[in-house]
Amino acid sequence: MSADAYQARIPIYPRSVKGRFRTLKTAILVLAYGVYFLLPWLRWERAGTTGQAVLFDLQARHFYLFDLVVYAQDIFWLAGFLVIAAFLLFFVTGIAGRVFCGYFCFQTLWADVFVFIERLVQGERNARIRLAAAPWTGQKLLKIGATHLLWLGVAFGTGLTFALYWADAPELAVQVLTGAAPFPAYATTLFLTATTYVMAGLAREQVCTYMCPYARFQGVMFDEDTLVVAYDAARGEGTAGRRKPTKGMTEREARQAQGVGDCIDCGYCVQVCPVGIDIRNGLQYQCISCALCIDACDTVMDTTGFPRGLVAYSSERHLIGKKNRYLRPRNIGYALALLAVMAALVWSIATRNQVEMVARQVRQPLSVTLSDGREQNRYEVKINNKTNRTVRYRLSIAGLPGAELDTGGLSVIEAPPQGNVQLVARVKLEPRDATASRQLFEFVVTPLDTPVDEPLAWESVFYMPPARLARSAR
Repeated sequence: MSADAYQARIPIYPRSVKGRFRTLKTAILVLAYGVYFLLPWLRWERAGTTGQAVLFDLQARHFYLFDLVVYAQDIFWLAGFLVIAAFLLFFVTGIAGRVFCGYFCFQTLWADVFVFIERLVQGERNARIRLAAAPWTGQKLLKIGATHLLWLGVAFGTGLTFALYWADAPELAVQVLTGAAPFPAYATTLFLTATTYVMAGLAREQVCTYMCPYARFQGVMFDEDTLVVAYDAARGEGTAGRRKPTKGMTEREARQAQGVGDCIDCGYCVQVCPVGIDIRNGLQYQCISCALCIDACDTVMDTTGFPRGLVAYSSERHLIGKKNRYLRPRNIGYALALLAVMAALVWSIATRNQVEMVARQVRQPLSVTLSDGREQNRYEVKINNKTNRTVRYRLSIAGLPGAELDTGGLSVIEAPPQGNVQLVARVKLEPRDATASRQLFEFVVTPLDTPVDEPLAWESVFYMPPARLARSAR
């Protein structure tokens, strides 16, 4: 076995760059951080629970998303959301490559902030390289220590904020900082602090290169029309290759006359790359399509007076002078599937009942003969109120002529906001009114305070012992 089978990490020191894609990435970063860190603190008036806009209450098994309350039995909504995310990823990747990785991935967003902190404390790329190579002094220790301390601060804020989504944010934050929080809050916060610190700080580009599975299978989702960050080799290399702008080689016409391409071999595109690749070597699986190399190259082209676009979002077809085809069968299929799942999910949420009922027959005993000769079956009825207000209901039965419903004197059932009420319902029937040993009927719940809501029915079975049914038929 080779002794150098494992290569140690080569540190990457990305250089700063300005441009339209860097501005777009910064805007998305600010928006993402604003939503993530501020959303747990957003108050939302809601009866019966903590007034937090987004709250995942595991103890009550309720998930609150503004006015939408998701119950445990609505888990299929999560499946629908994941299917939407998958189709959206396939659709976008087929058209524009790994733009999710370059602009929206958590790893990219957090690594961006960690690089910003590193640059703020230690300086630009060359200063950071010199600092890393310099012997340990008090100044180096101070700068490296401050960088890691700020990294840990951001990582701790990330972990704590995630925990705040699962309880009342102001109360839990105070409990965490005073040592009074439950163990799961500390475990979650510390775990995410450690993983954020390691992945965004210590193993930054290695996560994208080695750990992320998307980097490995993304290639099979590309075709000749997929937009990727590409270097125009024909323009950049010419027939005599690239060359720095030496004397007599600064004007584009002079360079073209000697067969030299527009690339001046400045290396700026390599220096700004967060994963350390040279885009001039062609498409590589490490590339996250962040387009910072496009900004870098455009800056150089503006300085030299050459046209922009030497490095740009392009496709294999476009590079050979053909027109891109965006409406391809695969993309149309992804779009239709995406729209269908989104429509189904929206319809399911919009049309869900505000009341939910479950009625289970008590089977021990299955039936009891009363002193007046009637047969009685018992049922456990549970009514869930999914609204944010107390609602009164009336429980009745249908489809069982001659039967009597006994709810223990409860003519009106009251359910608290986003709560439930359970009761035992007894159904009594004369043997002569039975038509079979097992008869289907329905429990019907009718809201009394919201007449616009439709009554909800739950099918059940009334059991009459065959011996009693036979005697009544004589």
